[in-house]
Amino acid sequence: MGDTAGNAVQVGIELQADCYAGVWAKDARDAKGQSIMEAGDIEEGLKAADAIGDDTLQRAAQGRVMPDKFTHGSSAQRVAALRKGFTTGDPAQCQTVG
Repeated sequence: MGDTAGNAVQVGIELQADCYAGVWAKDARDAKGQSIMEAGDIEEGLKAADAIGDDTLQRAAQGRVMPDKFTHGSSAQRVAALRKGFTTGDPAQCQTVG
């Protein structure tokens, strides 16, 4: 497998992880069964996902975007994956991310 194909596989895995993070956030509870998520937490997570997309990081570091070099997904992909996990709360939905 070449670098480009390997990177594409890695992006799929990372987006799946972002989706699973959303599933976790949807149902994160303390020992008493109370949600541990506070108002604004998911919005902060979505902002963070947007800030650490490969396109955003590459643009900031190199002034250009090289999709073949992505290893985590674009900002839009990462936000969508996290949102999908949080919205559905279903880990099975994370199998189709990417």
